[in-house]
Amino acid sequence: MKAAESDFMAWMGSVQARMENALSRLLPAAGLAPARLHEAMRYATLEGGKRVRPLLAFAAGELVEAPAQRLEAAASAIELIHAYSLVHDDMPCMDDDVLRRGKPTVHVEFDEATALLVGDALQSLAFQVLSEHRLADDPAAQLEMVKTLAAASGSRGMAGGQAVDLESTGRTLDLPELEFMHIRKTGAIIRAAVVLGAGCGRPLPEDRRAGLDRYAKCVGLAFQVVDDVLDAEASTATLGKTAGKDSKHNKPTYVSAMGVARAKAFAEELRADAHASLAAFGERGARLRQLADFIVLRKF
Repeated sequence: MKAAESDFMAWMGSVQARMENALSRLLPAAGLAPARLHEAMRYATLEGGKRVRPLLAFAAGELVEAPAQRLEAAASAIELIHAYSLVHDDMPCMDDDVLRRGKPTVHVEFDEATALLVGDALQSLAFQVLSEHRLADDPAAQLEMVKTLAAASGSRGMAGGQAVDLESTGRTLDLPELEFMHIRKTGAIIRAAVVLGAGCGRPLPEDRRAGLDRYAKCVGLAFQVVDDVLDAEASTATLGKTAGKDSKHNKPTYVSAMGVARAKAFAEELRADAHASLAAFGERGARLRQLADFIVLRKF
């Protein structure tokens, strides 16, 4: 293993471990009433996942010398939103999946009503975390960060993308329609992770913010393209979730729209664009470039 790769893996492991501890601390204790709900919240959030969104927040924070404590709170809020979205996406009224992160989904392990409440409670906790921790020196800047995550989670972001996804089952979407859906369903929260991470430190000039935003959009879309490829090619054991479900449910994907080979090439194009967007940051953008590589080249 090359030194740069070894350093990245060590950094990633350190952030992942830090996030596990932070989320465990922020989530209600399993024995606290109502115990079943709190147990399910912890089940849904802890001990699993790559923590890609927190990793992006921490890497963006490095560009602006953000304090680790601020990044920890911002990244936790983002990951709580992500965890809530997975719980709801897996429910019978949505994607009806039984496996997530290598274990039974929340509605299978507990029940549907509990799963619904878990998602609701995780979303509320995310905004509680954002509001009770100091994330920026300027209160107006922190309020803008809250607004960013709210918009990314709502009808013009993740929830809206999921609505389009449900409406599109059985239909053929062209590439602009697919991008419209996924830049919201997957990309909005990934972009928010980068924006919030960068918001925890010193202000960036407009041109640097624009480059960072372009990077976030590229990696957000690339993440979904690679997900579509993995759903078509990887095994359930490798993914930790049911493989092939998009094809089984006749959902429009980048693979169905352009084929596996072209989808892989598109992901590579997005990775190159993401790298180029960071040119103004020089070596300080290395961690974000490594994350773009990880997102596109991952096998799970």
